[in-house]
Amino acid sequence: MSTPTTTSTPQAAAWAVFVTFALNGLSFASLASRLPAVRDSLGVEPAQMGLLLLAASAGALSAMPLSGRVVQRLGARRTILVFAAVNAIGLLVTAAAVAGGLVWLVATALVLVGMGTGTWDAAMNLEGAAVEQALGRAIMPRFHAGFSLGTILGAGLGALAAALGAPLVLHLGLILPLSYVALVTCARWYLPEGTHDAHPDDAAQRPRSAWRETRTLLIGLVVLAAALTEGAANDWVSLAVVDGFDVGNDVGALGFALFVTAMTAMRLLGTGLLDRLGRVPVLRILAVLSLSGLLLFGLAPTLWLAAIGVVLWGMGAALGFPVGMSAASDEPRRAPARVAVVATIGYSAFLGGPPLIGLLADQVGYRHALLAVAVPVLIGLFLVPAAAPLPTAAGKAR
Repeated sequence: MSTPTTTSTPQAAAWAVFVTFALNGLSFASLASRLPAVRDSLGVEPAQMGLLLLAASAGALSAMPLSGRVVQRLGARRTILVFAAVNAIGLLVTAAAVAGGLVWLVATALVLVGMGTGTWDAAMNLEGAAVEQALGRAIMPRFHAGFSLGTILGAGLGALAAALGAPLVLHLGLILPLSYVALVTCARWYLPEGTHDAHPDDAAQRPRSAWRETRTLLIGLVVLAAALTEGAANDWVSLAVVDGFDVGNDVGALGFALFVTAMTAMRLLGTGLLDRLGRVPVLRILAVLSLSGLLLFGLAPTLWLAAIGVVLWGMGAALGFPVGMSAASDEPRRAPARVAVVATIGYSAFLGGPPLIGLLADQVGYRHALLAVAVPVLIGLFLVPAAAPLPTAAGKAR
């Protein structure tokens, strides 16, 4: 796929990447906010719901290890457009399968969704890292704030669709085509093609070499902990609110919206905090917030207290993923291979997380099952020094 380009500046590219992240978040939340409706339409139990979510994670993990090579071959622009289309097709087939009660087809379509989402995600993070390097500022949290703003919009529209009783196929059928047109338009303003080209003369650029780097692997584990913390809320918080407090699906969607709103606010503040305090102190503070929020949400006796826990949880989960991507991209020429490794490790959280929480929820309920996420939060807390900037990047991103 070829897209005409315009003469872009790093500032214009930054806005284009911001919109790209927002559209990715909109696409994701359009389904995530309707998971209670999916569960009800299919009539599945928590463990079965976890296995369905596992299908999307499997799709992402099957594509993610090759994402760096794909971006080097196609360029970020074409990679994003191709795999955003794959994502949209998978979502539309998912919606149609839910309407028909075809659980097997839902699982198959979710694999396609995962492949599209995972590669699109890696490519836009690479483009964001390139823009960050061109600007000389740690602005990755703002791009991820764009993702969160997209999830807020998607969750709000999902809550409205749930309140109106709109079928998922109608909901997604309206949102996704408009979103893709917007993506094609903003892609014209990315950095010039060639930014992510492979350098065959550089042996360190080969994707497998990054798997032998201790720092890259530790950053991947930090991102893994962050992905589990964020992903658990994305997958389960709406269901936990509905079942834990016996409220309607629209209230569950609003609980998810509250989480992503808190996360967005912290991501908008993130650049200032990182400039002032540095990566490692900020990540430690937010890990404590995340742990506090998880415990409050899982143990609170009333909905309003649990809502405070959701806010703390969302704030704490905000920066682990974007800061990890920035850390993996400290050396631009080696960024594609390292981001592919870090993203693959991070996305593996979604391979084990959904079914594990689903199985626990069968025994103790959704809210108490989510307390298990406190374990990776603690592990991540001890590993955050790995995300400290390399000496060559210290002047650009603390």
